[in-house]
Amino acid sequence: MKKLYRSKNNVKISGVCGGLAEYFNIDATLVRLIWVLVSLMTSGFIGLIVYVVCVFVIPVDDGYIDAEFDEKK
Repeated sequence: MKKLYRSKNNVKISGVCGGLAEYFNIDATLVRLIWVLVSLMTSGFIGLIVYVVCVFVIPVDDGYIDAEFDEKK
């Protein structure tokens, strides 16, 4: 089962877009570009508010790998 985390490796501000990119297995630059475009089309404040909420809600990746999960691969 995949879990959403803020990335520790792919960070520009706080790792939210990097974490989303890792979760969906796409390029982080594409996620950042989409985030900016959606923010600009919704007057900017909504994207900023959602980003700040994500910073506080999505945990940071601690690098821990569950042995049971890893064995099932």
